[in-house]
Amino acid sequence: MRKIFIIGIVASGKTTLAKRLSEALHIPWYELDAIVHHQTATGRRKRTADEQVEVIQHIDKNGEWIFEGTDRASYRCLFDMADTIIFLDTPLWKRKIRIFTRFIKQNLGLEKCGYQPDREMLRLMYQWTREFEENRADFESRLHLYEEKMIRLYDSKDMSFAAQLRYPAKQSD
Repeated sequence: MRKIFIIGIVASGKTTLAKRLSEALHIPWYELDAIVHHQTATGRRKRTADEQVEVIQHIDKNGEWIFEGTDRASYRCLFDMADTIIFLDTPLWKRKIRIFTRFIKQNLGLEKCGYQPDREMLRLMYQWTREFEENRADFESRLHLYEEKMIRLYDSKDMSFAAQLRYPAKQSD
């Protein structure tokens, strides 16, 4: 069974990679932001950490999956649940350009988003990027615990590892 957790910071290419893997492997993918910020008839509502884990566990019971998102304490359970962890470690300069490009596209109506693409959100994305880089050592130390099942990519277009996910090694009993 294939259970893949794609993790990275804002604008690293997580969604692009998740979509491509989902198509190549025929596995459903889930955006963790949509699990955290649940869309209801009256608008978006932030689920509690317990509610987020409950949704993740429900999806996990259905079989194979790909989850993609940033690092959040509420869904660190995915590190243990996943067969493969993909850390999308896109260079900082590229992420900064993508944040601004995304902001422009969203405001022109060329790219959809589940939030208000205003200057405050743009500021927050750059702030989250800066905070990630400042706390990278802590994040990397958590990843180190899972290095036997981790793949580090520097570009979301790199699919060279996909063959090993398509035909995973059989586990012995």
